[in-house]
Amino acid sequence: MAATMKNVLIYEGCNFFRQRLILATLSGKSVKIKKIRDKEDDPGIKDFEASFIRLIDKITNGSTIEVNETGTAVYYQPGMLTGGSIQHDCNIQRAIGYYLEALLCLAAFTKKPISATLRGITSDQLDPSVDLIKFTTLPVLKRFLGTDEGLQIKVLKRGAAPDGGGEILFTCPCRQKLRPVQFTDPGKIKRIRGVAWAVRVSPAVCNRVVESARSILNKFLPDIYIYTDHHKGSQSGRSPGFGLVLVAETINGTFLGAEVAANPRGSKNGPTVPEDLGIQAANVLMEEVYRGGSVDSSSQGLAVLLMALGDKDVSKIRTGPLSPYTVQFLRHLRDFLQVMFKLDVLQATEEGGGEEGSRLGGDKVELTCVGAGFRNLSKPIL
Repeated sequence: MAATMKNVLIYEGCNFFRQRLILATLSGKSVKIKKIRDKEDDPGIKDFEASFIRLIDKITNGSTIEVNETGTAVYYQPGMLTGGSIQHDCNIQRAIGYYLEALLCLAAFTKKPISATLRGITSDQLDPSVDLIKFTTLPVLKRFLGTDEGLQIKVLKRGAAPDGGGEILFTCPCRQKLRPVQFTDPGKIKRIRGVAWAVRVSPAVCNRVVESARSILNKFLPDIYIYTDHHKGSQSGRSPGFGLVLVAETINGTFLGAEVAANPRGSKNGPTVPEDLGIQAANVLMEEVYRGGSVDSSSQGLAVLLMALGDKDVSKIRTGPLSPYTVQFLRHLRDFLQVMFKLDVLQATEEGGGEEGSRLGGDKVELTCVGAGFRNLSKPIL
């Protein structure tokens, strides 16, 4: 629960640190987060959270950010979102995806179109990879923007955990307001695409990963194409690694993604076998398809945020079971924007009736809200 004192929202603990700073920036409300790991041996904010604060500072103007001596309390008074061209070295405790997800939430409301060069780890086992965000989250943002002109993520260099060395370019246009979206019919799967990537290992590893993944997926669908992306030399980062990103596309333009990355160098779990990784990625994709929805589980948070910020009209989407991250996002949206969602849980049999409905996957959630009518004051009304 958030306490309020003199127009400052007060939270405790390190959980959902990004959500609180993102929503404070968009709503213009100051926020204070205290008791950050205050009872641990290493109290205060971590290096990756300090790096995230510096990123927020780069895309805003006039922000006030105060961190106490022990790092256990952070006060943030947001400034104006300026955007423009920025460069940021992401801390290698977390992947680039950790920082990129926040930029996706803010990029549409900047004064100047954002062009961000981020350096660090492009894929790890904790955060969404750059490829997964590109294939599944960008289409969600495109629906609310109404166009994909100027919206792209380009992988310039790949960098695996633990040492990184990757580099990406993210560009996004800015808008005066967002469109309301009603997207409740995901449709049936029509094809599967993917990328098997490898750095500082044999190129044959990619082929082994692809063959094992296809051995599972070909039982369900004929239209499968998985690209191999093997980087060499200066574009391959500082650590060896490989992984697989798979995306199932439906007839209505829904993208459901899954990914698996190999254990990093020096992992206590030992090296990863390429064939095992391919099979695991195919199974994870099957689970994501079973959960279903109009947006996949990694994009739920962005979707509910953009719905809440949209025009003063009804927006509705259908998702699979809500992730804990999304549930907390809904609570924070109530605190910062006073937007409440209506949630309807649909049983599997309600969708298609009887056995046909059960084949469509598990229970679904329909989220409905009326947007807050958020406006980008830096953009003229068109």
